[in-house]
Amino acid sequence: MAGVLMPIGGAEDKAGPAPVLSRYIAGNDYRVLVVDGHMVALAERVPAHVTGDGEHTVAELVEITNADPRRGVGHEKVLTRIRLDDRAVELARRHGYQVDDIPPKDEMVRLTLTGNMSTGGISIDRTLEAHPDNVEIAEEAARVVGLDVAGIDFICPDISEPVRETGGAICEVNAAPGFRMHTHPTVGEPQYVAKPVVDLLFPPGTPSRIPIIAVTGTNGKTTTARMIAHIFKSMGRKVGMTSTDGVVIDDRLVIRSDASGPRSARMVLQNPRVDFAVFEVARGGILREGLGYQRNDVGVVLNVSADHLGLRGIETVEQLARVKQVVVEAVPRNGHAVLNADDPLVVEMRRASSGHVVYFTMADANPLVADHCRRGGTAVVLDRSDLGDMITIVQGRRRMPLAHTHLLPATFGGRATMNVQNAMAAVGAAYAAGAHLHDIRQGLRTFAPSYYQSPGRLNLIELDGIRVLVDYCHNAPGMRMLGEFVERLAEDVGPGADFVQIRRIGVIATAGDRRDEDMRDLGLAAAPHFDRIVVREDANRRGRPPGETAELVMSGVREGMAAGARCREVTCVLDEIDAVREALARAHPGDLVVVCVDAARAVWDELQTRTSRAQAGARGGDPDAV
Repeated sequence: MAGVLMPIGGAEDKAGPAPVLSRYIAGNDYRVLVVDGHMVALAERVPAHVTGDGEHTVAELVEITNADPRRGVGHEKVLTRIRLDDRAVELARRHGYQVDDIPPKDEMVRLTLTGNMSTGGISIDRTLEAHPDNVEIAEEAARVVGLDVAGIDFICPDISEPVRETGGAICEVNAAPGFRMHTHPTVGEPQYVAKPVVDLLFPPGTPSRIPIIAVTGTNGKTTTARMIAHIFKSMGRKVGMTSTDGVVIDDRLVIRSDASGPRSARMVLQNPRVDFAVFEVARGGILREGLGYQRNDVGVVLNVSADHLGLRGIETVEQLARVKQVVVEAVPRNGHAVLNADDPLVVEMRRASSGHVVYFTMADANPLVADHCRRGGTAVVLDRSDLGDMITIVQGRRRMPLAHTHLLPATFGGRATMNVQNAMAAVGAAYAAGAHLHDIRQGLRTFAPSYYQSPGRLNLIELDGIRVLVDYCHNAPGMRMLGEFVERLAEDVGPGADFVQIRRIGVIATAGDRRDEDMRDLGLAAAPHFDRIVVREDANRRGRPPGETAELVMSGVREGMAAGARCREVTCVLDEIDAVREALARAHPGDLVVVCVDAARAVWDELQTRTSRAQAGARGGDPDAV
């Protein structure tokens, strides 16, 4: 343990100079190296000392220590020779030892008060052990002082514990910190701190390319892309995003269409305002024209399941996985592939990545992830406790808690597990792209599943006491995840409500270019979760005659009903808006209506119109005048 006297102020004295008051701070001596506002290395500094062996005197131990070939005069080597000068002799005497005394075995005799390398001290690398709160304090100190390169000297009991709880202080901020303790630590792994300094000193004048994050998978692509874009938008970046809803430039929808292909990506990259790109990448665009760009700095793969099979020569899920793997193959050596460790087909894509791999997992214990982190890799995991599930970034031995899932608006108190998984993928992507923990946390806390921020993805509205959930679900795997959420949401009925009387009504459909068995599977997956199901069709039937797609979905529902599923009634209303009206007409206050949409805006306008009429009626006005 070390300690310093910290000045805490003075008082005016008419008889002479103002006295200086100090506070003694006890703890270990740590140096945090901050470059361009980010911590790049952290070392514990131990003052020059010798350790008794029960045989040699203090003076002889100094000679033995100085015989280390790593020690030299001044800065000629990675360690400096210990000087047994008058101050060292006096310090040893204060500890009860003369230079001719023989210290007991393992007894440490300090010969300097400070941990400077230039006076014979040693360093222990603690970069991976630093608590995120302490790192943030050091980074903020460098920003406040205004230094691009700063050495922040911490005194605290343990840098792996938050100083706000254990006590500690910053005793010094160095404008010209030494790198030797980080590049050549006496104990621990060396940190290559020169690179961030060189990058700071020689930034590119006009970058030829902007960072790209690409997101693919069967379900969850749009929501994950929106989360990532929101995080970087909150950081002040001019984000260009493509998704199945359109092209968004700096939070403004400039083109409304299915924009998950290469042409939309090129449109974003050609926009001079954009300095960060987030692309939703779909199977169809890859098969038609590829990605539309050379490489993506971060490639995210969420999941691979049976959807779009039978199109463009893709007949199996394994073939579909190889198509989506293109995003991973486009990751450069200095990039990152963010992969779902709970999906075996996605895990296999790690072999196709030239860059680093970041896993995310919702499993309590995933052996692959545990081994990956043991080898120094990065992963996003769930730490479960009585207080809730905590999204945590694990990097080697370092664990960085981010946020409780139930506190994120997009998860509906943790009930929407599909959005918990999407949030974890977004965390992995944002962290790999260089976002700070604080910015990631703040981005997720301010991302809400509202129509205006995430249209068509778990938008919940109340209409005359009826809860209406709007979502884009259109395949069996997505329906199973949505159904699990419906089960949890239906349980939240509020005090005094009769749970038995609450009914769930679903409006479902799928695209006409899916296989017959996929359409039946959708109905079969929906049957266990709804009391009544209204089957509709998209306006674009994709080559099928009217009613054919709906009949195939209904056959799946009937199969589930015959097997004892929850559903007791299924009807067919082909037009989307008419199907929504039919479901609402059958619902009573307290019921839950789930609308799986194609034309999200038209459905939302219908719901808003009904809400306005209801509000006008409640005020005593003319509902038809709204």
